[in-house]
Amino acid sequence: MDDRELLYHSAHILLPQIGIEGVERIRAAHILVVGAGGLGTAAATYLARSGVGRLTLIDDDTVSASNLPRQILYGEDDIGTPKVIAAFRALGRCAPGEITIRGERLAGEALAQAVAGADLVCDASDNFLTRFALNAACVRHAIPLVSAAVIRFEGQLLAVHPAMPQAGCYRCLYNDEAYADEPRCADRGVFAPAAGVMGSLQALAALKMVAGVAEPLCEALLLFDGLAQTSHTIGRRRDPGCPVCGLAA
Repeated sequence: MDDRELLYHSAHILLPQIGIEGVERIRAAHILVVGAGGLGTAAATYLARSGVGRLTLIDDDTVSASNLPRQILYGEDDIGTPKVIAAFRALGRCAPGEITIRGERLAGEALAQAVAGADLVCDASDNFLTRFALNAACVRHAIPLVSAAVIRFEGQLLAVHPAMPQAGCYRCLYNDEAYADEPRCADRGVFAPAAGVMGSLQALAALKMVAGVAEPLCEALLLFDGLAQTSHTIGRRRDPGCPVCGLAA
């Protein structure tokens, strides 16, 4: 790093848990963010500003007026614009690393290939089918996953790491048949700051993982209640019968 880069990253370098080595890991990392809504825009902002070497955003939606309270990269001038293009413009003004975008909904082998090319995946999507597909692809290719969700005042966050198979995966917690038709935040509403809280926590976990800092959420599920202003974690263990990571998978 030159003097300008050292100054830019100085606050992280001063942290004994991060230091220059951790910053260099962040600068070398490729993080894939799926979803550029309330979660994804908050997470992507901190990931980009923290100097992630390459950040790839995937989303096939366009900006609408109802997005603006919680999707912090967009303004009224962006209404009708593909979210990834608006996000690219905003992040390009503040990101020292490379930003790439894909304005499409990936599935099947295309999704698996995108996951395989990343060092870590942030699931900021808004539906269970995408979350299940991302989880399966990450387990298949041994790619760490940080998954966040928010609805109303509530949020949850977990991390899945291939080095900790005993903790299981996202699919261990949820039955795809039971949850596939669950309503999204667009159907039930979401309190804007709750999305920012969960997206920021998602970026925090992702940056710690790529920097080599231990992440407790690799063995736990964090539950956030913005109405009560509380949060707590519960332990996770692999489901032996999980069709993705179970003993018979």
